[in-house]
This record gives sequence, C-alpha cells and structure tokens, in this order.
Amino acid sequence: MNRGRTIVFIAIAAVIVTLIGIAAWRWGAWGLSDGQSLNRGAEPVIREPGEFPIADRRVELEVLVGSDLAKEELDTNQFTAYIEQKLGIALKFVIAKSGELDETEDLLFASGDYPPIILSGSLTTDEQVRYGQRGILLPLNGLIDRYGDRLKDIFSSNPAFRQSIAAPDGNIYALPSVNECFHCWYAQKLWINRTWLNKLGLKMPETTEELYEVLRAFKMEDPNGNGLQDEIPLSGAMNSWHTGITGFLMSPFIYNTDTDYFYIENGRVGMAAIQPQWREGLEYMSKLFREGLIDPDVFTQSLDGLMETASRQENVLGAVTSGHIRMVFDGIAGSRDGEYEAVPPLIGPSGYTAAGYFGSYDRAAFAVTDKATAAEAAAAIRLADFLMTEEATIRNEWGPENKWWRKGEPGEYDEHGKPAKYWLDPEFSKSSTQNAIWAQMGVLYRDRNLRESWAVSEDPDSFIGYEHRLYVETLQKYADKQPREVYPSYIFMDTAAAEEAARLKAPINDYIRRNLVQFITGVKDTAADWEDYVNGLKQLKLDRYVEIHQHAYDTYKQQH
Repeated sequence: MNRGRTIVFIAIAAVIVTLIGIAAWRWGAWGLSDGQSLNRGAEPVIREPGEFPIADRRVELEVLVGSDLAKEELDTNQFTAYIEQKLGIALKFVIAKSGELDETEDLLFASGDYPPIILSGSLTTDEQVRYGQRGILLPLNGLIDRYGDRLKDIFSSNPAFRQSIAAPDGNIYALPSVNECFHCWYAQKLWINRTWLNKLGLKMPETTEELYEVLRAFKMEDPNGNGLQDEIPLSGAMNSWHTGITGFLMSPFIYNTDTDYFYIENGRVGMAAIQPQWREGLEYMSKLFREGLIDPDVFTQSLDGLMETASRQENVLGAVTSGHIRMVFDGIAGSRDGEYEAVPPLIGPSGYTAAGYFGSYDRAAFAVTDKATAAEAAAAIRLADFLMTEEATIRNEWGPENKWWRKGEPGEYDEHGKPAKYWLDPEFSKSSTQNAIWAQMGVLYRDRNLRESWAVSEDPDSFIGYEHRLYVETLQKYADKQPREVYPSYIFMDTAAAEEAARLKAPINDYIRRNLVQFITGVKDTAADWEDYVNGLKQLKLDRYVEIHQHAYDTYKQQH
C-alpha cells in the first residue's frame, strides 16, 4: 500500500516538475524575468517599442485582409511565420478576395460582424470619417504616441504624410500603405511601336496633329510587313490600370485623369467635362475613331482581350495605353515590349499639355475597430509599426535576405549613381515566391529613398532592369509636367459632406463616361448634342458637387 502511494506520489511529482519546466521554458521564451507571472486571467501586457516579442504572452489577432491566397496558404506563408515569430503573435486571417474587398468590407460593417483589426483593407477617407465618428474605427493617435516609434520617425521626416492622413477632427483612423513609385505617379502613358516609327521614317509624335499623322501611317503603310492592312494603330482596354485611351488623349486639351474629372485653376476647382476644351478633345478623338485609327473594341474589351490581340503571331499594335507596357505583353513568348517607347504628353492645338499625376496616397489599409481589446489594439499598432520598417517592407515584397535579395556590394550603383543599398536577383520574377512573401499585402512604407536604392541592372529584360527603364522613361518625358495644382485623391470631408458627395458622384461620373464614349464613337454629335449634354450634367446637381469639393480643397490647402 505504502509502495503504491509512493509510486503515485512520484508520478504526480514528475508531472509537476514537467509542467514547471514547460512554464519556465515559456517564460524564458517570452522574455519574462524571475518573479514575473503570466497572469493568465488578465490581458497580455504589451511591451515597450523596440522590444520583441511584443507582449508577455502570445497575442492572437483576428485580421481582415484582401488576398487571392487561401487561408491555408497564408497560414503557412514564410512571411507570416516570420512576423508571428518576431512579434510573438498569432494571426487569424479573415480573407476577402482582392477584387471583392470593397463589397466585403461594406457587408461586414453593415452586419456588425467585422473583425478587430483591418490589416489589408480598402478604406476611403469618407469611410474613415463615417466609421470613426460612429466609434467603429478607433482613433490611432494615442496608440501611435505610445507604441509607434517607426511611425513617429516617418511623421518627423515626412510631416505631409501625417497631415494627409488626419481626419478633420484631428484623429488618425487608418493608415495607408505608402508607395512612392515614381513611374506610378505618372502612370497615364501612351506606348508607341518604335520599330514601326523607324521603319516608316517617322519621328516620335509631340503634338496631337503629329500623332494623327503617325496613326494614319500605321494604318495605311503596312509597318508589320505582312502585306495586309491588319494593323491596329491605337488600342487600350477598360477597367484596368490606366489602359483607357481617354485620359492620355484628352490631356492635350484639358487636364484629365479619367477619375474625378476635376481641374484646378488659381485655387478654384472646376469640372473639366463641361469646358470648351473638353469638347475639342472629344472632336479630336471622334476623328481618330471615325477614320479607323482607334481599335473599335477599345471601349468594351478587358485587359485580357487586349493581351490576346498583342499575342498574335504578326504584331498588329501600333500604340497602346497602359500604366506600363508589360501589362500588355507580359507572358508572350519573345515578348515585344522592348519595341515600345513612351510618348511624352502631347501638345494640343492651343499649346496646352499636361501629364496625368497620381502622387497622392491610396486608400487606407490598416485600422483598429471597436471589437479589439486594449491589448489587441496595442499589439495591432505594434504590428503595423513593424510592417512599415524597412526590414519588414523588403521581406514582405522580396522575401528572406540572401534568397532573392542581398545587401549591395562594391561596384553596384542605384538609380542616382550612388552605391546601391540592395541588390535583387533577376530570377525573382520567374521564381515561385507565393509561399515566401505577402506581395505587398498589409501596410508598407516604400518611399523613394528605398525604391531607388536598389542596384540598377544592365539587362533591360530583367525585372530590376525594367524598373530602371520605367524610371528613365518617366524622368525624361513626364516628370513635373503635371499642372501646378491637381485635386488630391486622398482628401477628407466631414460626414455630411462626404455622404452628399458620394450620392452625387456615382451618377455624375457614370453620365460623363457614358457620354464620353457616345461622342467619340459617333452616337452623339458635339455640334448637335453638346448643350443637351451639359444641361443633363447640371441637372445631376453638378454645381453642388463642385461646391462640396471646393470646400474640401480649401480646407486641405489650409492644413497643408
């Protein structure tokens, strides 16, 4: 009996010792000093900025992300593992398909079943104000002051960033990803077939009239040499990144980005789509369309359709609008993108010229909702703060160090001729990186200093060489050719104004786009139908719509 009790006692003691050992290991792993307790009944204690792991125990964060990866893929992703191990957190992903992110967010907020953290979302400034004032999005100011060392450094070096993301009440409700992509700032480009220009003895067009003559030559003089009149002088596509033709072709007449249709002159916001210059631009594009110089499918085809045209055995594309040329030719055997060169912003009949400019911040990606506990909110801001460091930003996009990228070496130089800080393996773009990177998901801070610090490749066909090509094209042809004032895409209004502007925006923009196509294709005539068109736009309360945006712009200017 005594022997049996002794065995039981020894077994119990062994279990206790094992549990103590496990606890001691866990305490050591989380950096607890002697005498500290996990205090499992209380909230995790979030540590000081710079200390890792970030809490006295693992913190689970439920986060909404826009991604086309499955949950299992994100759970096993190498960058996910790196973040979780570095910060001592466990990420529980709520996934919305990238193309359905806006709709998913709307449904979640409407149902009240939204997660504590939005990590890779799509929050407009209007939504930030609306949900912020309702208490759904928490102000981040205090959390940033307490835990956001990286963010405070960014605010110090880039005060305009902080000013731009603060709502009218002074609160920061969300954080955008910052991507100071130089060629993206001027993404409204026309790419022309330089091989065809050389074959026909033509120079790069500089004016609208010269472009017209070049396109006529492309149509009539068989530049692809197959004996057929199968050339498409100018094409584009709908609903992709700057593939629409009307942005670039209207800009020699009046400023147009094909987004909000605003222009600014001496501080006054105007609607370009009712100005005489807009009418002139329509007449020019209608002439091109009428003479068969514009692809008849340009207002109906998707990017996939445009790429299918580009992949024909005989090249038939003379010029094409797209944010960058490999959007059209990517993946085509013996890719022809090297034959194309960007056309500088054209000069119109009155001497006007302008490059479309997109230098403002994008929609916000990160926010904390009222579903978060105090510890979750603090852990979330530490997560966002770390993701915006250079270390995390590079790993997010390019993977672990020394796999596809490394530090620069002597003899390697960046875009500005300075010793390169980093070098990217040209094989990166051909490699399977899906399980190693987040591919820019979440928040990042990629300012120009970082983007342009990579070694320039001498191989124009490599990924990094292509980035250099885009940089040079933009620097030489587009930089600083935007108007002195442009309406910012990231601009705040109070709730009432934002809701009214949103109600007016959809029918106004739809009306402009629908008539834009009808005037160009000849369904409507600029002589007979112009006044009716303008009156129809004013009946949609255009004056009030512009007035709201004028007030928002005045406030924006005062703050900046």
